[in-house]
Amino acid sequence: MKKILYTTCLLFILSLSSSCNKWLDLEPRDGITRQEFWKTKEDILAAVSGCYTSLLAAPPTAGDRSLLEYMFMFGELRADMISAGPSITPAEVDIMNVNITSDNGIASWASFYRTINYCNTVLDNAPNVKSTDPTLTDAILNGYLSEALTLRSMMYFYLVRTFSDVPLKLKATVKDTDLENLAKTKQADILKQIVADLKKAESFSVTTYGNTKSDKGRVTKFTINALLADVYLWMEDYPASIAECNKIIESQRYALVGSNSAWYNTVFFRGSSTETIFEFDQAIENPFFNLLVNTRRRYIASPFVASEIYIPDETDPDNVYDIRPGSFYNNAFTIQKYGTENPSYVKWQAYRLSDIMMIKAEALALTGGGAEALELVRTLRTRRNAVKATEQNVDPGDSDAICDYILAERAREFAFEGKRWFDLLRHAKRNNYSRIDILLDVVSKTVMPTLQQSAITKFRDYNSHYLPIPQVDINTNPSLIQNPFYTK
Repeated sequence: MKKILYTTCLLFILSLSSSCNKWLDLEPRDGITRQEFWKTKEDILAAVSGCYTSLLAAPPTAGDRSLLEYMFMFGELRADMISAGPSITPAEVDIMNVNITSDNGIASWASFYRTINYCNTVLDNAPNVKSTDPTLTDAILNGYLSEALTLRSMMYFYLVRTFSDVPLKLKATVKDTDLENLAKTKQADILKQIVADLKKAESFSVTTYGNTKSDKGRVTKFTINALLADVYLWMEDYPASIAECNKIIESQRYALVGSNSAWYNTVFFRGSSTETIFEFDQAIENPFFNLLVNTRRRYIASPFVASEIYIPDETDPDNVYDIRPGSFYNNAFTIQKYGTENPSYVKWQAYRLSDIMMIKAEALALTGGGAEALELVRTLRTRRNAVKATEQNVDPGDSDAICDYILAERAREFAFEGKRWFDLLRHAKRNNYSRIDILLDVVSKTVMPTLQQSAITKFRDYNSHYLPIPQVDINTNPSLIQNPFYTK
């Protein structure tokens, strides 16, 4: 049965791979997306499985990167935890040096819109299956719709944090006549759409599929709560973020894995751990092998990681008691978090309990709950055997200091997970960029000396914190307008 399902999913992806050269390159011609495909609930399951597969599978466009690679680059390239490897490209160097132009090839959103289109295809076609399959109940149908809505929301959340205003497309592109020239939608409006969709998805969602592997690798109610908590934190709606975190914590379905040498294998390699809320679970060609591991890797861990993130223990500097760094990178600064072999079976952790704890702590710190926030940080650090040298003595009433502590602990907990830039930007932009110093401090660690002053000047323009709209799409869609910083 698993082999049949995999084959069906693969056919679904391949059927979506043929597309025209119009804007967003989305049109899935022929294949099983045609109306005759949508006849049974099994057809819907195959289509939903295709949405999940698109998160990891190589995209159909020749020479393009996987969506997961973009998620890593968008979350790490502009931050401070990776450095240039032997095969880094000029486009990547430019991003690291805050020297980004509108034709930078890393600024690509096609993989995200491809997954969005898969989700839209499910949302558009699945309800009609009720007329042909009497065994499709409302509960089953709504569960599938909940998964598609959540995955689409996740893609848009990545897009708005990376590009700011982007086109909002809520209907599927199936044939030429469906293609349209869409203008950008304001980030704030897309975030409202995300919240509305996730609230709808939550009302349809399941708490369990009856087995642990599916509960971790498919969208559940708690996946939705986690994504909502993250979105609300970005929107600076801290009470709403705390409420979503509490739904997860109070469910008592999740617990931190013990602080021992088995922690990494339990959470990342074997997967489906008690910590995990949602993970990308596929046994595939390792998308990070050429990126991080082989001799011609493009990125290595920054020296800053060893000197300022995972600080050696003061009393015994030769020993690393913190259980995280030894699993994440080695003495040659090779990032080994996603395995050193190809294929790799390491799971990409979208959300786990530690993320929810730190999201709640941050929201508490900004709503007068400093003491509780610090207790959450202490709990996580204890479970990870964090060393005394990285501990901070913070006043519970000093919200900025607590947030700085949380930001530092998030760096240790989520190193190389595609979260760092978004963490830095979220903290910097809070309260009308009251903490722009956070981004300016990054420049001294990441930008070559001759370009540092230029980078600081650019970062003072808030529009520079988002990537340019892909030039190829501006060329083919007259309704698109380049992001303001890149029109100067």
